[in-house]
Amino acid sequence: MRRIQPRRSHAVPLILLSLAGAAAVLSLWWQNTPNVDGTAQWLTHAGRLSGLLGGYVLALVVLQMARVPALERRVGSDRVARWHALSGRYALCLIVAHVGLIIAGYAEQAGTGLVDQSVTVVMDYPDMIKAVVGTAMLVVIGLISAGMVRRRMPYEVWYYLHLFTYLAVFLTFWHQLATGAEFVGNKTAETAWYALYGTVTALVVWYRLLVPLRLNLRHRMRVEAVVPEAPGVVSVLIKGRKLHRIGAQAGQFFRWRFLAPGMRWGSHPYSLSAPPRPELLRITVKAVGGHSTGLASLEPGTRVWAEGPYGAMTAARRSRGKVLMIAGGAGITPIRALFETLPGKGSDLTLLYRARSVEDLALWNELKQIATERGARLLYAVNGPDGARPEITAERLGHLLPDIEDHDVYLCGPPGLAEHAYGALREAGVPDRRIHHESFEL
Repeated sequence: MRRIQPRRSHAVPLILLSLAGAAAVLSLWWQNTPNVDGTAQWLTHAGRLSGLLGGYVLALVVLQMARVPALERRVGSDRVARWHALSGRYALCLIVAHVGLIIAGYAEQAGTGLVDQSVTVVMDYPDMIKAVVGTAMLVVIGLISAGMVRRRMPYEVWYYLHLFTYLAVFLTFWHQLATGAEFVGNKTAETAWYALYGTVTALVVWYRLLVPLRLNLRHRMRVEAVVPEAPGVVSVLIKGRKLHRIGAQAGQFFRWRFLAPGMRWGSHPYSLSAPPRPELLRITVKAVGGHSTGLASLEPGTRVWAEGPYGAMTAARRSRGKVLMIAGGAGITPIRALFETLPGKGSDLTLLYRARSVEDLALWNELKQIATERGARLLYAVNGPDGARPEITAERLGHLLPDIEDHDVYLCGPPGLAEHAYGALREAGVPDRRIHHESFEL
C-alpha cells in the first residue's frame, strides 16, 4: 500500500525557516562554547546544546497548537497536526537528553553520584523546582499521546490533559534564562528568547481564545434542526447571524462544541457539507463515536460554539480545468460542498462516491440534483451482494478518465480508502501536487 505523501509547495519555506531558527540556536551555543576537554565537559556541553534545541523545538510545538490561519489554511490542518506530533517527540527526546547529560556532566565534575547531584541541582539552582514539575508534565503528556495509549483514551480526556502543555512550557521556561550559559550576561540572546516565546504566546492567546470568542459573540449560533440522511448519518443545520462573513469555503471544517448535556466538554472537527449561507451552516456526520452519535439527539435551539474555519482542501488548490473528486463514507461531506461550488464546465467535473451499499450513499439525492444542474458526472461504487469490495485501481481510473493525468483530484475518506486511491492515482500518472487530500483524524 502506497502511503499518502505530504504536500510540499507551502510547507517547504516554513520548514526551511524552522531549520534556520535551529541553526541560529546552534550558532548561539557554538559562540559560547570554549574548547571542550574531558568527559565532564563533553557531557555538560552536550547537555547545554540539547537543552537549547529542546527549548526552541518546544516553542514550535506550542506554535503548531495556535491554529494560525496561515498554517491551517495554506498548509492544512492535518499536516500541521502531524508536525505538532513529530515536533513534540523531538522536543521530549531533547529535553530528556538535556536532563540526563547535564546531571551526568555535573556529577562527573563534582565526583558525586547521580542521585546526589540531581538533588543539588534541583534544590540549589534557580527556578529548577518549577522546571522539574514542568518536565514531568511534558513526559506524562508525551506518554499519553503515544499511539497505543491515545487510542485507548477518550478523546475529551486526552484533549484536556494535552492542554497542560501550556502550563508545562511556562514552568520550564524560566530556568532557561536563569541558568543557561548562553543567556546569562547576554542581553541580545535573552531578548531574542523572550521575543520567540512572547510571539508564540501572543499567537496562542489571539487565535485560541480571542478570535473564537469574537466569532461566537458576533454570530451567536444555535442548532436549527437535525435531519437524518442515511443509516447512522445526520445533518445538523446551524443558524446564526451573518454567517457568510465568517469567510468559510467549501471543503473546510470547524471544530464544533454543542452546549448540550453530555456534549459541552467535547470539541470535534466536522466539515461543512454545503456552501455557507447568510444565516445557515450545515454539517453532515456519521455516528462513529460517542460525540458523533449524540448529534442525532440535539434539540433545536441548542447553543453552538465553533472555531474555524480550518483546512486547505478548497478551490484554491485547483490548478487544472478538469477535476475528479473521490469520496468514501463520511468523506462525502466536504466533497459534496466542493461538487456544488467548484468552477468548471459540466463534464469536466467527475465525482466517484464509494460506500458499502446504496443505502449508505448519504446526500445522494442532492448530489444527483447538483450533477443534473451542472452537467457533471456522478458515479458510485458499492459492495456486491456477496460483500465483495470494488477496488479503485489505476486501470479502472484510466478507463473512467483516459486523460486522468490532466486532472486535479480531491480525495476524502477513511484512511484505507484514501491510501489505496492515492496509490492508484499516482500509478495512473496524476502528479502528487495535484492530489488534494486532508485527513480529519486530528
